[in-house]
Amino acid sequence: MSPQPAPDLAEDKERDTNVFIEEAPGSPAKVAEGDGHGHGSPPTSPVAWFRMLARELHWSFVFGVVATYGISQGLGGGISRVASDYYWKDVQRVQPSVAQVYQGVTSIPWMVKPLWGLLTDVLPVAGYRRRPYFILADACVAENSIVYPHLAADMISLNGFCSSVGGLIGFSISGFLVHAIGAQGALGLLTIPSALVILSGTLLKEVHIPNFPYEQAHKKFVEASGKMLTALKCPEVWRPCVYMYISLALSVDIQEGMFFWYTDQSAGLSFHEGFIGFMFAIGSVGSLVGVILYQNILKDHSFRSLLFSSQLLLSLAGMLDLILVLRLNLKMGIPDYYFAVIDEGVSKMINRIKWMPLLVLSSKLCPTGIEGTFYALLMSIDNIGSLTGSWVGGLLLHLLRITRTEFKNLWAAILIRNMMRLLPLALLFLVPRSDPNSTLLPSDLLNEGDDDEAQRVENVELTSLPANRNSCDGKSLHDGERDDDEASLLANRS
Repeated sequence: MSPQPAPDLAEDKERDTNVFIEEAPGSPAKVAEGDGHGHGSPPTSPVAWFRMLARELHWSFVFGVVATYGISQGLGGGISRVASDYYWKDVQRVQPSVAQVYQGVTSIPWMVKPLWGLLTDVLPVAGYRRRPYFILADACVAENSIVYPHLAADMISLNGFCSSVGGLIGFSISGFLVHAIGAQGALGLLTIPSALVILSGTLLKEVHIPNFPYEQAHKKFVEASGKMLTALKCPEVWRPCVYMYISLALSVDIQEGMFFWYTDQSAGLSFHEGFIGFMFAIGSVGSLVGVILYQNILKDHSFRSLLFSSQLLLSLAGMLDLILVLRLNLKMGIPDYYFAVIDEGVSKMINRIKWMPLLVLSSKLCPTGIEGTFYALLMSIDNIGSLTGSWVGGLLLHLLRITRTEFKNLWAAILIRNMMRLLPLALLFLVPRSDPNSTLLPSDLLNEGDDDEAQRVENVELTSLPANRNSCDGKSLHDGERDDDEASLLANRS
């Protein structure tokens, strides 16, 4: 749950809600009928956009995204980023290269997400596939991207928007928290966002599956694993996966070296905790701008063209770090404080624009029936790539003898990083030319079979709502009224 990890932890994952398939409000059938809120009539304001997503995907999905991406990964990730940096530097007093490796280690738990994704797809708990696993592996975005392909980019934009706004708040208060209660105290506060994720899991709108045949769980595990391997052998799937891993692995992360230089009292810039938090908060503003640009201008561009442009711009934006380290900004008459803020904002904006098509692409590669498993697998590949980049960055800092007090070779590390960011351009042929509105998977990975009745019992997919609302029994109607009451109550409390 970064997407960074991802490029940093707050942006990672950069990464999953339940759907109602047939004639429920906002379903593809209804959208196709032209209800005024479909793909042909895009919302004209952020409020209308949120309302459209809440109407078509249910308010509990939007709440879950806000809790998971906004509060937990955004706000919590912002606090964690600054607090952990100061923890490694001031409490553990390790070298920048060691801190870089440790930051990568924290992303390792994300790599086991395919296990939890497999469980969500094939083994319901108490009749629910997503709620019990929500805190561990949420596959809702991938699932909805299959059923609502025209909203795939909107859902990723919602994730990025919430993450950026949450990060803005988290970074804004992180420096003051570290100054007031120390790095360890600030890290202790991160239990609060986790509790909100659990709450969102309890509110998640999901169809109950009674009498699930648990004795067939082993068979379903084997079938799901086989389908996953079949998908990975498909060129439309493994080629983008290879690109995503290599592009992230070659995006060498030397952020800890930069952080130690920012805060060093003698050889660095002597930035204090409050300004560090403010600078990273501006980075979240830049990330938010990237989301807005993608949602309103770039989301219909082809994956290949957008990734080419963003990767090239990311390498060029890295030169801002070089200008700052060589102090060329002073010769331009720009103070360090202003230039560092500009650098952070521009870099995060471009990095977010690069991440958005990768996340949309990942959501479009998930075969029907194993969305949770496969989306988690793709996010694991991303996290392994980010981990590789982080550890290569730590090795680079070590080889160039960049320490807690010695930064004379930091410029060389930045230059090498920027040159390595250009290398993924040679692999863009692995990325499809299509745009987010296209179907990428072959039909045999999207169709679940011919026997519809057998699948209502055996299939690993969620049961859909009845096509005819009037055919629902009294209990279903009561549940619908209760859901409306819960929505009203939540709105009043907010």
